[in-house]
Amino acid sequence: MTSGIEHRHSAPEDTPSPLPSGRMRVAGKILRALFIIILIVMTARVASPQSERFWSIYETPGDLIRLALGLSVCFWLATHLFIAPKDQGAYRTWFYLGLAILPLAVITTIVIW
Repeated sequence: MTSGIEHRHSAPEDTPSPLPSGRMRVAGKILRALFIIILIVMTARVASPQSERFWSIYETPGDLIRLALGLSVCFWLATHLFIAPKDQGAYRTWFYLGLAILPLAVITTIVIW
């Protein structure tokens, strides 16, 4: 039995969203790259030794651990800088997300420095 409600033809849920324009893709790539670079700068600043000299990291185990973790995170972020998103909609997401969080990331970096 049917319920009497006619089902209209709707787009299947698996259809991909329309491709973003070329400008949006380029802007998404740039905003994504800038955000990751800012994360690398913040991580490097936070992971740097707290004392005046760089070689004093061996005096305190905490500084050595912080530097090792910071370098590994910076390396991980740098590798993701060169891995492009596979989803075409990701560029649109990075465009809108970058517009929202990039100013906050810049302000946070200035405050940390």
